[in-house]
Amino acid sequence: MVQPAAMTHGWPDDPVPLAPASAPVPEYTSGSLGDLLPTLVAGQGVACFEPRIAELAPADRNCVFLIDGLGWEQIKAHPDEAPYLTSLLGSSRGGTGRPVTAGFPATTATSLASVGTGRYPGTHGLPGYTVRNPETGELMNQLRWKPWTAPHVWQPYPTVFQLAHEAGIHTAQVSSPIFEQTPLTKVALSGGTFHGRLSGEERMDFAAEQLAAGDRSLVYTYYSELDGAGHRFGIDSDAWRGQLMFVDRLVQRLAEQLPPRAALYVTADHGMVDIPFDEEHRIDFDEDWELRAGVALLGGEGRARHVYAVPGAEADVLTCWREVVGEQFWVASRDEAISLGWFGDEIDERVYGRIGDVVVAAEGDFAITATVNEPHESAMAGMHGSMTAAEQLVPLLEVRS
Repeated sequence: MVQPAAMTHGWPDDPVPLAPASAPVPEYTSGSLGDLLPTLVAGQGVACFEPRIAELAPADRNCVFLIDGLGWEQIKAHPDEAPYLTSLLGSSRGGTGRPVTAGFPATTATSLASVGTGRYPGTHGLPGYTVRNPETGELMNQLRWKPWTAPHVWQPYPTVFQLAHEAGIHTAQVSSPIFEQTPLTKVALSGGTFHGRLSGEERMDFAAEQLAAGDRSLVYTYYSELDGAGHRFGIDSDAWRGQLMFVDRLVQRLAEQLPPRAALYVTADHGMVDIPFDEEHRIDFDEDWELRAGVALLGGEGRARHVYAVPGAEADVLTCWREVVGEQFWVASRDEAISLGWFGDEIDERVYGRIGDVVVAAEGDFAITATVNEPHESAMAGMHGSMTAAEQLVPLLEVRS
């Protein structure tokens, strides 16, 4: 008598948590944001760098336009709002039509530091939105730089812009004036000359002028309002789509002004995911006694958390978080996350203690909020930080003159 096949449906008795090794690790060393500027300046003859993104051809004049929050998947999903960007998708990553990865976590402070230093989070030392300062035991907000910390102690490496300027490259940043004196700009994007311009159109026009100002030029420009609309209203909103339409026009405006022998690269620091406003998708740490047990500090952000345990409670906290949220989040110990390469191929000693005892990254459309201690962040419609394709994959669109 043939026995019936075992049933495969139904609820398992013991749900299996996501394996940390199953998380899609960023493409460090060959296809991440930290590999872009070293590749460009190597092609301009700066001797201390080697090309890392093999698909990119050298150009004498390079312009990087970083649009905060412009994920690869978001462009592909909105061809009507972004016709010009859509027309460039095939040019991405040297004409392969492929994206690059942001790095983990996929968040602004981390990504801008990776872009500007040509290093990965484990070495530049900005491995999250908020991380613990091992010297003080306090949480350090690396985007807003609070509490204030000596910038070049926190991130001691020179930027690619500084090294390119010293090598004779005409180097400039064109951005909003509010960013000129910020510590994040100093540690990640300084070098050459900063030019503050208020409107997006002014930035495009002046970036093109600066690109033409040297025989070899490296120009960086930035636009943040798309990200702001996504956080406030979500990427499935008219406000976000309106910003995307404006960004599309800005890119075309800059592309049409490129001087001879120039390459424009349009990229982003991360994508974004809309998180439903319900208790299933938003797990409130401040209201969950199990997740709070043994935890001294909660860092990071909703989709990429650094969890700092009370001394001696590290193993218990790891076990508890895996049991409570392990089906929706990759949950790894600090050493597991490091060994799996989440933060790059090396970890500086000064950075080790900034990484959580437990590192937590969302797999689906979930977030761990903290409504009491992080009311503003917890109220955001759109979030980012994790290693999903929607957050991690960013464009590297290319236009050449």
